[in-house]
Amino acid sequence: MKITLDTRFNGSLGPVTLREAVRQLKAHDLACTVPADTVERKVTIFSDCVERGFTPLRSEIMAAYYVAERDATTEAFDRGLITQGELETRQAALVRQFLA
Repeated sequence: MKITLDTRFNGSLGPVTLREAVRQLKAHDLACTVPADTVERKVTIFSDCVERGFTPLRSEIMAAYYVAERDATTEAFDRGLITQGELETRQAALVRQFLA
């Protein structure tokens, strides 16, 4: 599924397009920025959640969890707490859990 500004999903008040949701967030000064590498993963997870019919809040929670788990695993590897093999296994399991 390709995410566009006209992609519809379930908002807290019912169906809404991504364009409208962004406009509402900006109107309430709730827009935020995230690093570019995080955006790609969030979009993939958001797309998957939309396809499954989840609300944006749940999508964001799932995306945040994915990013947090990915970062924690990478940090554990960087600190020498897990091996390269364990890193790859955990990353593959995370992808299967959220993107499969």
